Amino acid sequence: MSWIAYTDGGAAPSNPGPSAWGVVLIAPDKTVQKFNGYIGRGTNQIAEITAAIEGLSRVPAGAEVELVSDSQYTLKGLTEWRAGWERRGFRNSKNEIVANLELWKKLYEVADTRKVKVRWVRGHGGDRYNEEADALVGQALAAARAGKAA
Repeated sequence: MSWIAYTDGGAAPSNPGPSAWGVVLIAPDKTVQKFNGYIGRGTNQIAEITAAIEGLSRVPAGAEVELVSDSQYTLKGLTEWRAGWERRGFRNSKNEIVANLELWKKLYEVADTRKVKVRWVRGHGGDRYNEEADALVGQALAAARAGKAA
Protein backbone atom coordinates (compact mmCIF):
# COMPACT_ATOMS: atom_id res chain seq x y z
CA MET A 1 0.00 0.00 0.00
CA SER A 2 1.27 3.46 -0.78
CA TRP A 3 0.35 7.10 -0.42
CA ILE A 4 -0.88 9.32 -3.24
CA ALA A 5 -0.21 13.06 -3.20
CA TYR A 6 -2.12 15.18 -5.72
CA THR A 7 -0.49 18.59 -5.86
CA ASP A 8 -1.21 21.85 -7.64
CA GLY A 9 0.00 25.41 -7.47
CA GLY A 10 -0.76 28.62 -9.23
CA ALA A 11 -0.37 32.35 -9.42
CA ALA A 12 -3.45 34.47 -10.10
CA PRO A 13 -4.71 36.77 -11.43
CA SER A 14 -1.27 37.30 -13.00
CA ASN A 15 1.95 35.33 -13.31
CA PRO A 16 3.95 36.36 -11.42
CA GLY A 17 1.43 37.45 -8.83
CA PRO A 18 -0.26 36.17 -5.70
CA SER A 19 0.47 32.46 -5.50
CA ALA A 20 -0.73 29.46 -3.52
CA TRP A 21 -0.57 25.68 -3.37
CA GLY A 22 -2.99 22.81 -2.73
CA VAL A 23 -2.54 19.15 -1.80
CA VAL A 24 -4.96 16.24 -1.68
CA LEU A 25 -3.28 13.42 0.21
CA ILE A 26 -4.64 9.88 0.09
CA ALA A 27 -3.28 7.57 2.79
CA PRO A 28 -2.84 3.82 2.29
CA ASP A 29 -6.11 3.27 4.19
CA LYS A 30 -7.85 5.57 1.63
CA THR A 31 -8.28 8.41 4.15
CA VAL A 32 -8.25 11.72 2.28
CA GLN A 33 -6.74 14.87 3.75
CA LYS A 34 -6.59 18.31 2.14
CA PHE A 35 -4.07 21.09 2.71
CA ASN A 36 -3.37 24.46 1.15
CA GLY A 37 -1.40 27.60 1.73
CA TYR A 38 -0.70 31.06 0.46
CA ILE A 39 2.86 31.81 -0.64
CA GLY A 40 2.68 35.51 -1.45
CA ARG A 41 4.04 36.96 -4.67
CA GLY A 42 5.46 34.20 -6.83
CA THR A 43 5.16 32.36 -10.11
CA ASN A 44 3.22 29.32 -11.23
CA GLN A 45 6.50 27.37 -11.18
CA ILE A 46 7.29 28.38 -7.60
CA ALA A 47 3.76 27.42 -6.54
CA GLU A 48 3.93 24.04 -8.29
CA ILE A 49 7.27 23.08 -6.73
CA THR A 50 6.07 24.29 -3.32
CA ALA A 51 2.94 22.14 -3.67
CA ALA A 52 5.08 19.07 -4.37
CA ILE A 53 7.29 19.82 -1.35
CA GLU A 54 4.22 20.30 0.86
CA GLY A 55 2.59 17.11 -0.38
CA LEU A 56 5.63 14.88 -0.02
CA SER A 57 6.50 16.39 3.38
CA ARG A 58 3.21 15.10 4.75
CA VAL A 59 4.07 11.51 3.86
CA PRO A 60 6.15 9.56 6.39
CA ALA A 61 9.83 9.24 5.54
CA GLY A 62 10.57 5.91 3.90
CA ALA A 63 7.04 5.46 2.58
CA GLU A 64 6.06 4.80 -1.01
CA VAL A 65 4.24 7.75 -2.55
CA GLU A 66 2.88 8.55 -5.97
CA LEU A 67 3.22 12.26 -6.71
CA VAL A 68 0.48 13.30 -9.13
CA SER A 69 0.67 16.71 -10.77
CA ASP A 70 -0.41 18.60 -13.86
CA SER A 71 2.99 20.35 -13.84
CA GLN A 72 5.38 18.72 -16.26
CA TYR A 73 7.95 21.28 -15.07
CA THR A 74 7.81 19.87 -11.55
CA LEU A 75 7.71 16.21 -12.53
CA LYS A 76 10.47 16.48 -15.15
CA GLY A 77 12.61 18.55 -12.77
CA LEU A 78 12.26 15.79 -10.20
CA THR A 79 13.00 12.97 -12.63
CA GLU A 80 14.38 13.68 -16.13
CA TRP A 81 16.31 16.91 -15.61
CA ARG A 82 17.76 16.32 -12.15
CA ALA A 83 20.80 14.21 -13.08
CA GLY A 84 21.91 16.67 -15.76
CA TRP A 85 21.41 19.66 -13.48
CA GLU A 86 23.43 18.01 -10.73
CA ARG A 87 26.16 16.94 -13.15
CA ARG A 88 26.45 20.54 -14.42
CA GLY A 89 26.43 22.11 -10.94
CA PHE A 90 22.74 23.04 -11.16
CA ARG A 91 23.18 24.85 -14.44
CA ASN A 92 20.72 24.44 -17.28
CA SER A 93 21.49 23.80 -20.94
CA LYS A 94 22.26 27.53 -21.38
CA ASN A 95 24.83 27.30 -18.55
CA GLU A 96 22.63 29.48 -16.34
CA ILE A 97 21.84 28.66 -12.72
CA VAL A 98 18.62 26.64 -12.64
CA ALA A 99 15.61 28.83 -11.80
CA ASN A 100 14.12 28.24 -8.33
CA LEU A 101 17.24 26.38 -7.24
CA GLU A 102 16.59 26.51 -3.49
CA LEU A 103 13.11 25.06 -3.99
CA TRP A 104 14.49 22.28 -6.21
CA LYS A 105 17.05 21.40 -3.56
CA LYS A 106 14.32 21.26 -0.91
CA LEU A 107 12.15 19.08 -3.16
CA TYR A 108 15.06 16.69 -3.75
CA GLU A 109 15.78 16.54 -0.02
CA VAL A 110 12.16 15.62 0.75
CA ALA A 111 11.82 13.20 -2.18
CA ASP A 112 15.07 11.41 -1.42
CA THR A 113 13.74 10.24 1.95
CA ARG A 114 10.68 8.66 0.36
CA LYS A 115 10.09 6.17 -2.46
CA VAL A 116 8.56 8.53 -5.02
CA LYS A 117 6.90 7.65 -8.30
CA VAL A 118 5.44 10.41 -10.44
CA ARG A 119 2.37 10.62 -12.65
CA TRP A 120 1.30 13.49 -14.87
CA VAL A 121 -2.37 14.35 -15.34
CA ARG A 122 -3.77 16.97 -17.68
CA GLY A 123 -4.84 20.09 -15.80
CA HIS A 124 -8.57 20.75 -15.85
CA GLY A 125 -8.96 17.34 -17.50
CA GLY A 126 -11.55 15.98 -15.10
CA ASP A 127 -9.31 14.06 -12.69
CA ARG A 128 -11.25 14.36 -9.42
CA TYR A 129 -8.34 14.88 -7.05
CA ASN A 130 -6.38 17.12 -9.41
CA GLU A 131 -9.47 19.31 -9.66
CA GLU A 132 -9.75 19.34 -5.86
CA ALA A 133 -6.08 20.35 -5.51
CA ASP A 134 -6.71 23.16 -8.01
CA ALA A 135 -9.77 24.28 -6.01
CA LEU A 136 -7.62 24.37 -2.86
CA VAL A 137 -5.26 26.78 -4.63
CA GLY A 138 -8.21 29.03 -5.45
CA GLN A 139 -9.44 28.86 -1.85
CA ALA A 140 -6.04 29.90 -0.50
CA LEU A 141 -5.86 32.81 -2.95
CA ALA A 142 -9.41 33.90 -2.05
CA ALA A 143 -8.64 33.70 1.67
CA ALA A 144 -5.52 35.83 1.16
CA ARG A 145 -7.50 38.41 -0.81
CA ALA A 146 -10.05 38.51 2.01
CA GLY A 147 -7.26 39.03 4.54
CA LYS A 148 -7.67 35.61 6.14
CA ALA A 149 -4.91 33.04 6.54
CA ALA A 150 -5.30 30.05 4.23
